[in-house]
Amino acid sequence: MSSHSAGAGSASTLPGPPAAPEPPAPSEPDGDAGPDDLTAPGTESEGSAWTGSPELPPDWPWGDEWRPPSTNDVEANGHGTASDRPTTVDAAALTAMPVPAFPFLPIARPVISIPEPVEVGGPSEPFTLTGRVSGATALTVQRVPVALAADGTFAVDFPAPPPAIEVVARGVTGHVTERRVVVDVRYPAGRAVHVGASAWARAPVRDEILRLAEEGWIDTVQLDVKDEYGWVAHATGVPLAREIGAVRERYDVANTLDLLHAAGVRVAGRIVTFRDPVLAGWSWERGEPDRVVRSRDGTAWGAGYGGPVFTNFANPEVRQYNIDLAVEAAELGFDDVVFDEVRRPHGALDLLWFPGLAGSPEQGVAEFLRDARNAVRPYGAYVGAAVHGVAATRPTEVAQDIPAIGGQVDFVAPILFPSSWGPGEYGIARPESQPHEITSRALADVVRLLAGSGAQVVPWLQDFSVGADFGPDEVRAQIRAAEEAKAPGYLLWNPGGRYQAETWDGTG
Repeated sequence: MSSHSAGAGSASTLPGPPAAPEPPAPSEPDGDAGPDDLTAPGTESEGSAWTGSPELPPDWPWGDEWRPPSTNDVEANGHGTASDRPTTVDAAALTAMPVPAFPFLPIARPVISIPEPVEVGGPSEPFTLTGRVSGATALTVQRVPVALAADGTFAVDFPAPPPAIEVVARGVTGHVTERRVVVDVRYPAGRAVHVGASAWARAPVRDEILRLAEEGWIDTVQLDVKDEYGWVAHATGVPLAREIGAVRERYDVANTLDLLHAAGVRVAGRIVTFRDPVLAGWSWERGEPDRVVRSRDGTAWGAGYGGPVFTNFANPEVRQYNIDLAVEAAELGFDDVVFDEVRRPHGALDLLWFPGLAGSPEQGVAEFLRDARNAVRPYGAYVGAAVHGVAATRPTEVAQDIPAIGGQVDFVAPILFPSSWGPGEYGIARPESQPHEITSRALADVVRLLAGSGAQVVPWLQDFSVGADFGPDEVRAQIRAAEEAKAPGYLLWNPGGRYQAETWDGTG
């Protein structure tokens, strides 16, 4: 709260308790005390029995109920003796003081104490938030009034952890203290590999993935739910997917999840979000242009993509479509939902139009992820977001503000493929030829940006050859960089789902 001063004759603007009735006119003190030297009567000679408060200045803003304490009050309350406190009040200095500096008012702002970090074992695990407040007369948690014990302690039960908890305490003077508590749902990251839906449908690929799991080299498999072409890989019940003809069934969800879970493997469902040629093309052709990212002239944005490819993250129907797919995946038994291509298309921002966007593109992406996690969390799945590596240093290029995203998901998966960096990035002439160095430097930026967000960092690493040969040594170099950054896990990417066992067994 900013301080205000009130000179003689000016109206006070200090907020405070409701105004009390006007106090009776004070009796004139003995002596020649002027308005700037108000001395309590009876303090200049022995034998005085005066027990009242000092006289109030004409523009005293707090009402009669909030008069300064008398010397007797000081003694009675144990805050000192009459000799410890002056009995002369300087009216000009008094009214010029900021509110928190009044030594005779109750605690100006309540203090909220909550042990942190607040860690919860899983997204559907019940937990209790505990804490203590001092100097408060009322407390709300998530806008719901909460009873305080006599010593100021409180406890609130949650059936499942929200992403964050808003705690507000109100003090006796009306001052408010707000506290936002991040709930850290620890994502059980590990050694993951990505397998596309078409690759999983091939028995040799599927068998090799199961062998890696049985031998303990991997503990998580990421499968496509919706891929970069817009195809949904299972028999979804989401109406819009069926309406637009997006279903291309590649695997049976129930059988696949049973098979992988029986092998002790977690299963993440990847949803390629806003890069969706099926939805973009269908919507454009059928008179739903606001579902599509457009050029400033109103045409569909297709620069570099060959036609309508990117859907509009500001459009409620586009957002809901992807959320519906995510909720369904969680209901079916996927352990995680990962939103990939949750971004804007490349291109100069002043050439792009996102109909309905309020705020920046970065805000729009983060708000979508907030809504998605809120929808998915009740079903017990973790929610993650893949981000481009350049988002760490150039977030507006892809509309991915990493700290903002980190506050809305359980984990962030930066795509750090060495071959995806241009020459000279992070001071490295040929990043594809120095996998450890580029991964280490880029990952350090992401870790720094996510500090305090509650989100884990799970880097996507390269296990395919582009620009340079990537054998087991090159893959291990990236894994070593992730371990040095204390990332709790990683995900390897190979477009065909073929991974090198030598990466882990050391024979390569």
